[in-house]
Amino acid sequence: MKLLNYKHTVTACFIGYMVQAIVCNFAPLLFVGWSSEFNISLPQLTSIVTLTFFTQIVIDFISAGFADKIGYKKCLIGAHLFSSIGFLLLGILPYVMKNSFLGIVISISLYSVGSGLLEVLVSPVVESCPSDNKAGAMSLLHSFYCWGTVIVIAVSSIFFAFFGRDNWRFLSFAFCIFALLNGIFFSLVPIIEPEEENKKTKKENLFKNRFFIIAVILMVCSGAAELAMSQWASSFAETALGVSKTVGDLAGPMAFAVLMGTGRIIFSKLSEKIEIRKYLIVSAILCIISYLIACLSSSPVIALIGCAICGFSVSAMWPGTISLTTRKMPNASTAMFAFLAVAGDIGCTTGPTLIGWITDAMGGSLNKGLIFSIIFPAIIIISLLSLKHNKSQ
Repeated sequence: MKLLNYKHTVTACFIGYMVQAIVCNFAPLLFVGWSSEFNISLPQLTSIVTLTFFTQIVIDFISAGFADKIGYKKCLIGAHLFSSIGFLLLGILPYVMKNSFLGIVISISLYSVGSGLLEVLVSPVVESCPSDNKAGAMSLLHSFYCWGTVIVIAVSSIFFAFFGRDNWRFLSFAFCIFALLNGIFFSLVPIIEPEEENKKTKKENLFKNRFFIIAVILMVCSGAAELAMSQWASSFAETALGVSKTVGDLAGPMAFAVLMGTGRIIFSKLSEKIEIRKYLIVSAILCIISYLIACLSSSPVIALIGCAICGFSVSAMWPGTISLTTRKMPNASTAMFAFLAVAGDIGCTTGPTLIGWITDAMGGSLNKGLIFSIIFPAIIIISLLSLKHNKSQ
């Protein structure tokens, strides 16, 4: 009799998304510190964000070809090993290499490989596990990305308050152990391996489907709308709003993540009862409003409230798009999840990168740069309105 069942598999997936959240959100918390400690410029900091998600895009894309052949379990264990090694080296290479920035780049490239594999594989593994509410399970899964973000910000803030920001590398070592332990957990749980690809939607037919093309656009803009704020929120609070590092992280990116996680839990409860398309339209409208509040308000308190509201507004975009796609295209293949992940990560790359470029062009004013992010939820609204005649959505 097996001691572990599919509930444990889902738990491992939830923790896997927390690992991915740490990968995506740890470095941005260190941007201001790295700038002074290693003399890293704003364009270089922007390139770190770009590198994180560009690496994930590459892995998302190529994993569609090898994940089914190698097997989900081996790939997921490998994902955690890459993440663990990346965190380990992040705390070592910048101090032993002559070019500290290159040491950071190498480390982030490695743990981004792990993040890319998690992005592609965790969703189909959860989708394959027995469940009465697939959309709800998917949204709940994505909420753990938010709780992972909350943990990395809270733990980092407490650690920095007691031990100082200069000792950040020891926190990186702790995250290395966390990723390694979940990799071991994945080696013990049962996983339903992918079916033969000919029983599912073939890769070459995906982009012949009009709905899938719209889903790709939604994923790009969802990732951009979410990450444009979350990746720059810490620096925005500290530099543009003039609040302390601790206050900025707690009231900016952490509040963003808490409300995003809360929104995803709410969506997981409502997903079977509501029309997801309309819910996403309302979310996109709220997203525009939140960006305007954050960027145009002269009050740091109100601006930080805008950052937090943005977290709630983007909460359903990513899991909602996946849920819409799996309902419309039920014979989901690994390739379908991979291409959606590619699209999402393209958005996660272009959103914060574009804002970084615009900010740099405007003399380093983040509030002026961030306001351009309203283009992403605007495109989401237009794309969803184009589906209005399809009642199945």
